[in-house]
Amino acid sequence: MAVVASAPGKVLMTGGYLILERPNAGLVLSTNARFYAIVKPINDEVKPESWAWKWTDVRLTSPQLSRESMYKLSLNHLTLQCLDITILGSNDFYSYRNQIESLGLPLTPESLRTLAPFESITFNSGESNGANCKPEVAKTGLGSSAAMTTAVVAALLHYLGVVDLSDPCKEGKFGCSDLDVIHMIAQTSHCLAQGKVGSGFDVSCAVYGSQRYVRFSPEVLSFAKVAVTGLPLHEVIGGILKGKWDHERTEFCLPPLMNLFLGEPGSGGSSTPSMVGAVKKWQMSDPEKARENWQKLSDANLELETKLNSLSKLAKEHWDVYLGVIKSCSVLTSEKWVLHATEPINEAIIRELLGAREAMLRIRILMRQMGEAAGVPIEPESQTQLLDSTMNAEGVLVAGVPGAGGFDAIFAITLGDSGSKLTQAWSSHNVLALLVKEDPHGICLESGDPRTTGITSGVSSIHIE
Repeated sequence: MAVVASAPGKVLMTGGYLILERPNAGLVLSTNARFYAIVKPINDEVKPESWAWKWTDVRLTSPQLSRESMYKLSLNHLTLQCLDITILGSNDFYSYRNQIESLGLPLTPESLRTLAPFESITFNSGESNGANCKPEVAKTGLGSSAAMTTAVVAALLHYLGVVDLSDPCKEGKFGCSDLDVIHMIAQTSHCLAQGKVGSGFDVSCAVYGSQRYVRFSPEVLSFAKVAVTGLPLHEVIGGILKGKWDHERTEFCLPPLMNLFLGEPGSGGSSTPSMVGAVKKWQMSDPEKARENWQKLSDANLELETKLNSLSKLAKEHWDVYLGVIKSCSVLTSEKWVLHATEPINEAIIRELLGAREAMLRIRILMRQMGEAAGVPIEPESQTQLLDSTMNAEGVLVAGVPGAGGFDAIFAITLGDSGSKLTQAWSSHNVLALLVKEDPHGICLESGDPRTTGITSGVSSIHIE
């Protein structure tokens, strides 16, 4: 019987670069863009010859990339059916601007909706030999590798009976929740696949959903690094599960009536590893200036977090007033919001809204300064102009370059129903608004193959809180 699991993509609102070092925190939002992993047996039964040879077949298929690969898995005295793994990523992980433009369609979300779910990714045309033709993968920066890894790990562990995705928050056989087991294995797998130990915020988001995140100490994965030297698998896994995972994760989501929007400017993408490398090089060459910049940036990040949490609190305590203020501000540019500060509670809400904007503007200035000092385009001039016009639009609270920045999709947080005007404004600036929204859920056990059940945007049978 097939097992289908899905994991969300991410948007890192705050914490770019700083999140690489403890104890700096980042705010990361999970999205309705999801990667799906379908695990099922190739054959109905374990073939006797596979026991004799102690190997089993694993087939990995990516329909979107038109790729299928076969692997041999050592059983080591275990019995296991030959596995078939299919991976599918929501369209929003990838850029389809070229397809839309070639069809003569406008750069709007409505045009994106005309694409088939899990649309094929086009190939480079430069290779004459089709066998050597590499998929042309233009990404939007939503963390496809982390979401894919997490979905595959979760589906496999559930299929093999190691975890129970239908109730993963209860304590399992390893002395922690099954969700934590998925997290530890997914972080390790992602680390080994990428050949480095990253901050892990993208995997944590894929497992648990939207959150405030502080990274784990890199040493916790030192045991996994020696796995390639031939240690028995059970020793490696045991060391990982018993390791000191000291990351910090607390609940976070956008305040009510606020919406996440992503816009693809069509400038290509950016290489996060090379940008991170340049920033680290600058840190070593000018440590005093780097420390000063990071401290100011950390303070601004904390200020934005504080303002958003305060707005969530005000919404809970004074819902009717909050609703009225958000509705009024959603049709006005920010300099006119103060006109509605007529009562103490109204004034408090608007003060926090404007405070969040000021914090975001400081974050952007400090990120630009870091980029200039390191010689990398964290907020390139083209992005600066786009973000300035976005933040000056009606009903826009904040806008910025997520994560490491560069030329990936920008994000904006809007108030109430102002998003439709923003997407129209973006379209006039040749920016394609994606279909991505915030969805605070992490790993999900799906009811079936999303190609046949119609699940394409994180609407699943079982959500894991």
